[in-house]
Amino acid sequence: MRKALIVGIDHYEHIACLNGCVNDAHSVRAALERNADGTTNFKTPKLITGTGRGDIVERAELKEAVRALFADRSEIALFYFAGHGYIEDTGGYLCAGDCKVGDDGLSLNEVMTIAANSPATNKVIILDSCHSGIAGENPTMKGVSEIVTGMTILTASTAEQYALEMNGPTPGGVFTGLLIDALAGAAANLVGDVTPGSVYAHIDQSLGPWAGQRPLFKTNVKTFVSLKKADAPIPLADLQQLATLFPSQDYVFPLDPEYEPERNDEQKNDPAIPKPDPAKNSVFAILQRYVKVNLVRPVNAPHMWHAAMQSKGCELTVLGEHYRKLVGAGMI
Repeated sequence: MRKALIVGIDHYEHIACLNGCVNDAHSVRAALERNADGTTNFKTPKLITGTGRGDIVERAELKEAVRALFADRSEIALFYFAGHGYIEDTGGYLCAGDCKVGDDGLSLNEVMTIAANSPATNKVIILDSCHSGIAGENPTMKGVSEIVTGMTILTASTAEQYALEMNGPTPGGVFTGLLIDALAGAAANLVGDVTPGSVYAHIDQSLGPWAGQRPLFKTNVKTFVSLKKADAPIPLADLQQLATLFPSQDYVFPLDPEYEPERNDEQKNDPAIPKPDPAKNSVFAILQRYVKVNLVRPVNAPHMWHAAMQSKGCELTVLGEHYRKLVGAGMI
């Protein structure tokens, strides 16, 4: 069982209102609900939004929802929050809609304690709020994180930074916009799994070195965790042939003109150049797909076409060696 609690708060009774948090919450829920093939991922994630005066998210409601999320022995319990964050010397807070100052919100220490005591196998906390990077830190010991086994925290910014918003027809957080892209497949590995680590890498790289905020990633896990199955960039059947086509990690696959189906009129009429071989063409198509995902590269040639027409070869990249080992070990 996979459970998710998605919270987005735009309306605040006593502090400045926000614009894109509710949009973000709906987008995250839609991204998590199903895998790319339409199968159920997180079944009916609970959605809490604060949109206006008749829809106030109170602190007590927020805390109770967090308790309910982490109460079960679920495979993954995921908490996403978009809204105001607050920090002081006693720690960080998630601001509910009824907050007056900030430290009357839901304490991140409380969230962490509830999650730490959860029987869920994996606890994932994703925060798109200002100062959210303090999550998991001991307020009495600055710089010291306390994260139990099975917990992962991904935040929009450090403890000292604000979380930026995007304006426009559909406002939303910069962090969450990149999170949605990652879940849609931008952070997927070659079998389509989107992990918390790959999400963080995508967001961090996309923000670049000069962004006004830096995401933080904290984790203490012993097993692989996939947040979603996206479309794989290469067919599984092709990937599973990697160890067959390359029987050793340093093997150079020999090529010749029969592998390449494309040639110009002069080459077609040159009797010295053998005609394309359909069986070899099928193998060459797989090798070219490997090149597109950085598993294979031509040897001493700029492109695979040249490697074939010049009877050279191709070899595994470092990434290709890694996936060859996985295939050879029966892990893919």
